[in-house]
Amino acid sequence: MTVPPRVELVGRRDCHLCADARLVVAAVCDEYGVAWVERDVDADPADRERWSDWVPVLLVDGREVDSLRVSERRLRAALATAP
Repeated sequence: MTVPPRVELVGRRDCHLCADARLVVAAVCDEYGVAWVERDVDADPADRERWSDWVPVLLVDGREVDSLRVSERRLRAALATAP
């Protein structure tokens, strides 16, 4: 049995790029039938230190796939090649 890729969007409230990314991630994940989660970069000091200047950050199976302007094309490619 294959485990579906885990998609995480690291973002923050009141971020217009994060709002745009949510729409992209929701549409592509819905198309692929993949669940996704969002985590608040400001809720964890380690996340804030690592990604604060780069949100939104898109992770697939823990691997950084995209940041700032999340691309449908890059997300589709990551989902297609995920183990």
